[in-house]
Amino acid sequence: MNDDKSKMIGLQSIEFIKPPYIIAEGSIVGKKEGEGPLGLYFDKIEEDSFLGKGTWEEAESELMRQAVKIVMEKSGLKKEDVRYLIGGDLLSQLIATSFGIEEFDIPLFGIYGACSTMGEAISIGAILVEGGFADKVLAITSSHYASAEKQFRFPLNYANQRPSCASWTVTGSGAVIISKDKPESNEEVKIIIRGITTGKVVDYGIKDAMNMGAAMAPAAYETIYQNFKDFAIEPDYYDKIITGDLGAVGKDILNDLLKEKGYDASEQLMDCGVEIYNAEQQDTHAGGSGCGCSAATFSSYIIKQLKDQSWKRVLFVPTGALLSPVSFNIGNAVPGIAHAVMVESVE
Repeated sequence: MNDDKSKMIGLQSIEFIKPPYIIAEGSIVGKKEGEGPLGLYFDKIEEDSFLGKGTWEEAESELMRQAVKIVMEKSGLKKEDVRYLIGGDLLSQLIATSFGIEEFDIPLFGIYGACSTMGEAISIGAILVEGGFADKVLAITSSHYASAEKQFRFPLNYANQRPSCASWTVTGSGAVIISKDKPESNEEVKIIIRGITTGKVVDYGIKDAMNMGAAMAPAAYETIYQNFKDFAIEPDYYDKIITGDLGAVGKDILNDLLKEKGYDASEQLMDCGVEIYNAEQQDTHAGGSGCGCSAATFSSYIIKQLKDQSWKRVLFVPTGALLSPVSFNIGNAVPGIAHAVMVESVE
């Protein structure tokens, strides 16, 4: 690792000299996600897809509002204790975020990285905390199946056919609080952010908006490969390398791309989109996607494995497809981006 005092590592990475702590996590998902294999790990499962609201967009804002409440309650903090909130979503002008968090009166950095937003939010939060610009930062994202379909694809009542490579946008939200100080709980195991590798926009010319895995896999490959190079490590440095939203199709492509560069990460690779649904949920096809996919999985299942020390080192790599309804309709390709966060459990 880093032998001098520079925090900049290689071409795209940062190694934190005083790694920030993740002191609390919170997750909420919809009914379908709660019926999947990770259902026992989520803090709350919402049976009503509208969450008591009148529109899908308001429902997604409510997901985010509840995720903030959950993580704040679990941390024991008051809103005045959190210096910044960093969050984003898939909807135009980040309306799920702005309407969802407004009541908390916390200074906001609204960000957009498509489905990679949780990795971006945690990265920026860790930089602010370790750099001394904030004591505590809340990172959060959300997505909702119906609001995403309405904006990016087809209204639900259109009842269109979906190909086998298509993914299912997760209805959910996940949040973590990043702190310069250790958590005050008596738990012996602490979760730290060791470093980050910031992704670049990668465009392989994929134009099929129903095949997000193929569009995002090259970006995941580029970021993971650069993490290996910047830190001079091999895949087995990690217990798991966890992508966000590639699904079964994209995960296979990523594995092949890494092998072409001489890295066999097949034992370490895992994808949140593959894990969040089971084989019986056939309408999910290739798996899950959406900002809430990686955020809710990280803030529940992944953190739990680290706390139990089933895993000690994880590379968390949410992946995003940088398309919009405009770019798709004028025939542009779908670029991807992925942001990697090195997360460790320490005693």
